[in-house]
Amino acid sequence: MLRIQFRPLLLALSALACLAAPPRTLRVDYGHTGDAKTERFGLDRVVLEPLPWPGNLAKAVDTSNLGKYAFEVRDKATGKLVYSRGFASIFGEWETTDEAQALSRTFSESLRFPQPEAPVQIQLRKRDSTNAFKTVWSFDLDPKNPLIEQAPAPEPGARLALQVSGDSTDKVDLLILGDGYTMAERGKFEAQARQVMELLFAQSPFKQHRGDFNVWALCPASPQSGISRPSTGTHKRTPLGTTYDAFGSERYVLTFDNRAFRDIAAQAPYEFVEILVNAETYGGGGIHNLFSTAAAGNSTIGYLFVHEFGHHFAGLADEYYTSDVAVTNDATRPEPWEPNVTVDPKHPKWHTLLSPGVPLPTPWQKDPFEAYNLGIQKERRALRAARRPEAEMDALFAKEKVVETRMLGTDTHSRKVGAFEGANYEAKGYFRSQEDCLMFTRNDVGFCAACRAAIERVIAQYAR
Repeated sequence: MLRIQFRPLLLALSALACLAAPPRTLRVDYGHTGDAKTERFGLDRVVLEPLPWPGNLAKAVDTSNLGKYAFEVRDKATGKLVYSRGFASIFGEWETTDEAQALSRTFSESLRFPQPEAPVQIQLRKRDSTNAFKTVWSFDLDPKNPLIEQAPAPEPGARLALQVSGDSTDKVDLLILGDGYTMAERGKFEAQARQVMELLFAQSPFKQHRGDFNVWALCPASPQSGISRPSTGTHKRTPLGTTYDAFGSERYVLTFDNRAFRDIAAQAPYEFVEILVNAETYGGGGIHNLFSTAAAGNSTIGYLFVHEFGHHFAGLADEYYTSDVAVTNDATRPEPWEPNVTVDPKHPKWHTLLSPGVPLPTPWQKDPFEAYNLGIQKERRALRAARRPEAEMDALFAKEKVVETRMLGTDTHSRKVGAFEGANYEAKGYFRSQEDCLMFTRNDVGFCAACRAAIERVIAQYAR
């Protein structure tokens, strides 16, 4: 009789013993210094973040092959790989700019991973000219080092749970941060955060995977409303340090204050981060496995947010090539690591998605499109130079959208999957999978086939 009574209890205790508490999150902050030809690294600090690791430990090793860089965490005693992730960085973009040809700069970066139980070796790797990852920095780390920073970071305000679909270990955790919002504008941030969440889940394939996401939000109070825009003489100190004019591009919004960004973000579970800035001027940015940004008050937020998030989430390349950009492609033209562009139209990386019988490369209305869009870019530059109201830029974008939707949507291969020349900021030599895409124009066409497939693979990497 006793055996029957105690058997369920023993089974329950046995099951509980198998459920180990998730490890904390460990973060390495380091400096990345160099120019267009050289780079070096230096340890800044190691931080034990306040929350448990949000990820699935069964999927600790990255299988995506995304990112210009990657890092590996290996058990020092056995050499066993315990964690890895690919990523891109601000330095990785900056080293391709004209400024990097003449100046050396330092950028703060971070590596985050589950706190190990024993000493580990961390290897930072970078792609070489053949696209293979090579180790460029390594160091040993003892997780029991008493000098690891454990003091609590400044309180960023109450954490909002915008959508909780399940335990973080089984879901993709997306954190939406606000910058440039005063305490009195907190309600404005919450409304805009909920808006962009709904915009994300209105787009395929995020729509079909909504239940695979948790969405959190934090908005540290800013002493001033809005963010910096140096090209117009606007300079503000905000909690996250976001600013327009990154790399001299008037529409590029980044934060270079990695320490502040990481300390604030650490107050919520996250694997991906969107920074909403309290601004109306068109602008944003996105870097794979770092963060994405968007001007929350801009009329094109439905496109702007999702486009920039595509860079951050799935490492998607820009498919447009007529706009002014600060970066320069490698003259040797190696195959891009990004999943939605290629230099090989005959054998694109999305070959399993090709439409039957489509010619490779695939003809499209390239010349008429370029002629029209280059005219739009000229008007756009003139509006910015004259500091015209944002409503005039909105009107220009609306006009462009009508013409280009018709032009790209009524072509012979408009909805086919092929290899269309013009992508990755170049008119020639790079190819995209479809004639139109959310990464190509602001038209209401959604992601192309190659982009959708890449997003699906990343979701699978994080969600159970």
